[in-house]
Amino acid sequence: MDLTKNNIETSISIGQAVFSTEIKSLELVSKSLDENFTKAVELMLKVQGRVVVTGMGKSGHIGAKIAATLASTGTPSFFVHPAEMGHGDLGMLKSDDLVLALSFSGNTSELKKVLPAIKKLGVPLVSITGGKESALAQFSDVVLHTPITEEACPLDLAPTSSTTVALVMGDALAVALMKHKNIKEQDFAKSHPLGALGRSFIQISEIMRQESLPQVNADADLKTILEEITAKSLGFTLVIDKDLKVVGSITDGDLRRAQVKYSEAVFKKQASELMNPQPKLATPDTLATRAAEIMKEYRISSLIIVDSDNRPLGILDLKDMLAEGFVI
Repeated sequence: MDLTKNNIETSISIGQAVFSTEIKSLELVSKSLDENFTKAVELMLKVQGRVVVTGMGKSGHIGAKIAATLASTGTPSFFVHPAEMGHGDLGMLKSDDLVLALSFSGNTSELKKVLPAIKKLGVPLVSITGGKESALAQFSDVVLHTPITEEACPLDLAPTSSTTVALVMGDALAVALMKHKNIKEQDFAKSHPLGALGRSFIQISEIMRQESLPQVNADADLKTILEEITAKSLGFTLVIDKDLKVVGSITDGDLRRAQVKYSEAVFKKQASELMNPQPKLATPDTLATRAAEIMKEYRISSLIIVDSDNRPLGILDLKDMLAEGFVI
């Protein structure tokens, strides 16, 4: 169905009215935050186990999102459907867990039926509900009251404003917990290993190849150098001193340039005369993002990984970086 100009304007007005209604609900709940929010955060900080989130219907969908947010921000959490709780999933709860239950009315039948069983386990129960005197509120150790004046639904039936305020309440809990736990970007990245942020905190040690690298002594002749480069098939060899520390490197390109520079005299040169005395090295704790920058800046396809004493540990290859999703 095509919308006329007037209908389009009407649709925009409807959308704006929904935003307005839900913003008013958020402002109302924000102003109603009290010491119970602090108590809820304190309880969740003390939890040695997990925060088990539950809720029915639309509240359940919001609860699943809250559980995911908590889990990804440093508070172990998962969602359990209240109906499934009554059919065995209650066994997922441990004595050191905490239950976070969502229900706008606070009297959802499936949730009411498992509340006594939850309390018998002796785990703390925090609720997000609009029903301050509801069954859920009465069973709760802490009630996070989420009052609204109306749903954004024109029939005042479909959960809209109520689910929005519940979602934001969950976000508020997660952020408060993050701040009190002093969660850093590195901590956040640990639970997001496949995302861009996770990759940004990968260290070279996690992706480097720990293999025997080609290496020759500083007094090695050209024949020895060529044999070592050929045997290891990496296109270069390291030059090491008597303490096995890296003092330089020789690549295929270095040998070609030496041939042009020295002509036949190249056969009389030692590794110390042919090597690059400043090869690009990195330690295992170097971030892979930094390694990518080095490889791009110097147009190299591999990076030598050394320990704190400059002894070789392995190699980071361009193909390894590309496989991890880094763009060079």
